[in-house]
Amino acid sequence: MAAAEVAGFWTERGKAYLRCFLRTYLVGASMNPRGLMSVGILYAMQPGLWVIHKETKAREQALKRYARHFSSHPFWVPCLVGIFLAVEADIAGRRLPPDALEKVKNTTSYTLSAIGDSVFAGSLLIFWALSSASLLLAGHRALPLGMGIFFFLGLQVFRVYTFLGGLRRGFSFLGALRNWDLINWGRRIKFINAALLLVLWTQLFPAKDFVSWAWGIGALGLAGVLTLRPILPRWIIAGIVLWALCAIPWLMQHAASGVPLGLPWSPLGQ
Repeated sequence: MAAAEVAGFWTERGKAYLRCFLRTYLVGASMNPRGLMSVGILYAMQPGLWVIHKETKAREQALKRYARHFSSHPFWVPCLVGIFLAVEADIAGRRLPPDALEKVKNTTSYTLSAIGDSVFAGSLLIFWALSSASLLLAGHRALPLGMGIFFFLGLQVFRVYTFLGGLRRGFSFLGALRNWDLINWGRRIKFINAALLLVLWTQLFPAKDFVSWAWGIGALGLAGVLTLRPILPRWIIAGIVLWALCAIPWLMQHAASGVPLGLPWSPLGQ
């Protein structure tokens, strides 16, 4: 059975689907302010649409379904392309009406975009950056490199798996994705990232400068609370935090020694 599936994949349709998957790596290369990824998704879908729809009119109608505004997280694009190809095959086989895709395309792409921003950009990417920086500060070289390669290969496996899942199961594959509970996993990883940030902060500050370390932790914690409940613009909050990191330890030191106050030290003045 496995040999038959492999042989079946290298048919004309299988090769077209392979080109669709490879083109998903280039979807973001044609970002534009009007349609965002619309040109890229057209480019990725074109080989599959040509092999699914044989008539010129059907191909033109299929292209029009993807010529509108489209945006999603780039890591989810293979999954969406696989789902769209499965739906196009059902439309060509008259198992679905042509407007069935339009009703759910934008909702699905925006939902996966939000999940991707939270789990990948807001959790896993930060985890990789913090853990790699911490390991490098600890003197390790091979371990951060191995971690980067592991995450890179894992992303490729994820892209292939979700593309094939969407291609074989269509929109029903979204039910399997719901069972992964990605939103809650992203929240758990963010707690780990908070702990990693404390470890990194400890590594960056001098061992005997506890006052500066404590003020830095407090300033960052306060900035985090203020960004969750925005009272001021974020650039003002960032400026206040930078001023606190530079000025408050200096003020405490001079107040304790009785030295007349002058301008605080700033890293920008070095």
